[in-house]
Amino acid sequence: MPIKIPANLPAYDVLKREGVMVMDPGHAARQDIRPLRIGLLNLMPRKIQTENQFARLIGATPLQIEFDLIRMSEHQAKNTAAEHMESFYRPFAEVAASGDKYDGLIITGAPIEHLEFEAVTYWDELRRVFDWTQSHVHSTFGVCWGGMAMINHFHGVRKHMLPAKAFGCFRHRNMAPASPYLRGFSDDCVIPVSRWTEMKRDEIAAVPGLTILLDSDEVGPCLVEDRGRRALYIFNHFEYDSDTLKQEYERDVTNGTPINVPCNYYPGDDPARPPQNRWRSHAHLLYGNWISEIYETTPYDITKIGVETTDLRG
Repeated sequence: MPIKIPANLPAYDVLKREGVMVMDPGHAARQDIRPLRIGLLNLMPRKIQTENQFARLIGATPLQIEFDLIRMSEHQAKNTAAEHMESFYRPFAEVAASGDKYDGLIITGAPIEHLEFEAVTYWDELRRVFDWTQSHVHSTFGVCWGGMAMINHFHGVRKHMLPAKAFGCFRHRNMAPASPYLRGFSDDCVIPVSRWTEMKRDEIAAVPGLTILLDSDEVGPCLVEDRGRRALYIFNHFEYDSDTLKQEYERDVTNGTPINVPCNYYPGDDPARPPQNRWRSHAHLLYGNWISEIYETTPYDITKIGVETTDLRG
């Protein structure tokens, strides 16, 4: 089944050309089923690119998805046209005031790793978002800085600056093959990494209720389940396009920012050669498994989210 998004959202034509099933709201309203409602709290500067990346993954399942775009209330986007933000995004304050509930919410990363959490201009509102998820969202997926911020808010786990940027494609071990989120995963997989900070393995393991699902000897924990908070935290970027690391590398080179060639990304580590995507299949598996878990456990009556669950597994 398709993902429901506005026909004039840029992602609509992009996904349609790629063969992803998309549906405009008018068509969806004629179907007598309840779509899953998934929100994207987009903190990334390049909003449209991020919309496309996540819509591509959650729109690849056989379920109808209603995809809502959310922004921080006071923070103004500098890299995306105001018309786009006004047309497609709801400020979180409006969402909270409406009483709307979501089957799933993705909270993206943001290029502000060098700042302490408390120094981020919208930190207080983001903490309200985290607390709001516990009564208004069935399952939350925090990505990169968003995942680090969420695990810090709920559990006090700190982020640590790295001596050099973790940048490239790194192998990760499947630590929990029986996890429904890793259904179909290989024993190891390649994941794009692009960050200046890390969450330490021993500090996560010390928190009751947190389970590391994917881990790497080179770049540390990647995917963490927080069952008590109905959340997943991923510190790396399965959602990246084939050329996203290439764009980041070329941007830094152009700006004169010291940066290494992304590891294990270009064939022969040669930036003159086209990069190869070695993570696409696992990206679809992970987000497809997340959507499937939501479908199996969320209440049919969306108003019951935060009140009751259909999950019979205890």
